[in-house]
Amino acid sequence: MSEEAADPGRRRFLTLATTAVGAVGTVYAITPFVKSMLPSARAKAAGAPVEVDISMLEPGQLLTVEWRGKPVWILKRTPAMLESLTKHDSLLADPASKVADQQPAYAQNVARSIKPDILVLVGICTHLGCSPDKRLDAGAVSGLGDDWPGGFFCPCHGSKFDLAGRVYKNVPAPTNLPVPPYMFAADTRLVIGEDKKGAA
Repeated sequence: MSEEAADPGRRRFLTLATTAVGAVGTVYAITPFVKSMLPSARAKAAGAPVEVDISMLEPGQLLTVEWRGKPVWILKRTPAMLESLTKHDSLLADPASKVADQQPAYAQNVARSIKPDILVLVGICTHLGCSPDKRLDAGAVSGLGDDWPGGFFCPCHGSKFDLAGRVYKNVPAPTNLPVPPYMFAADTRLVIGEDKKGAA
């Protein structure tokens, strides 16, 4: 009779030890495969909210940040820029921003923003996904004529948007530039990609 057959407790111990070693080995073997199916840190960051310090943003200045791989424009509008928003409704395709999926409910106003002077837009044309030029200055200096009130111009196919990102009539772009979800974490700190009821 073998020594193992004579000692059932030893046999049980060896069986459990072998099973445990096999289980640990299996975990180590499958870990790389499981990890490869999880989103990478880069992928998680691509969809994560982005916090932006706008304390140094001067009136009339535009800051570009990236969120979800897209350019997001933050424009601090001057009083003159804000005043211009009410003067060209007849030229716009959707002056009241009625296409609901182009902005959160708290940005469905003339300024398309939580705070009138701070505009937040995804800087991608709604026609074919080009990035429009910033033609913020009004008048002939913009290259778009004496009556240009300031805004954005897509040189690819000629779409025009005003200083609230509202699209002009009779251009290829079908809708206004999107306003992403955002909120103010503080007076000078924006969080893009997160909104707690658009809190200011």
